[in-house]
Amino acid sequence: MALLIRIIVIVAVIYIFYKIVRYLTDPKRKLDEAYEKGQYYFYDDVKNVRKNFFISYKGALFEGEKYLGTTTDAFEVVSIFVWVHDTGKLQGLSKEDFYYLEKEILLNYPNAKINWKNPIEQLMKEEN
Repeated sequence: MALLIRIIVIVAVIYIFYKIVRYLTDPKRKLDEAYEKGQYYFYDDVKNVRKNFFISYKGALFEGEKYLGTTTDAFEVVSIFVWVHDTGKLQGLSKEDFYYLEKEILLNYPNAKINWKNPIEQLMKEEN
């Protein structure tokens, strides 16, 4: 009986340790934390085209929708639509910030054409 209780305690400790490690390394938790702190974080499952990606940047949360298409020699993500969840959080962001975000997105999807949804689209179309 004592051996059984020891085994149960050891299994419980291992399980709790496993859950703590999973919680600390969860990318969704890291995204939420970066969003709250106003930091940059790119959350994406590059291998799954159907899942949207999220970017936390300077207090704003952006979401990008990926579309698969053909390039000259393979199927790749060729189009990405990006929008912000709360347009009020865009205050203080400049074109340079959006160029930075485009550059970061293109690191993962070099063949993609990035399209911004309003009101960012209007800002990006305006001439300097």
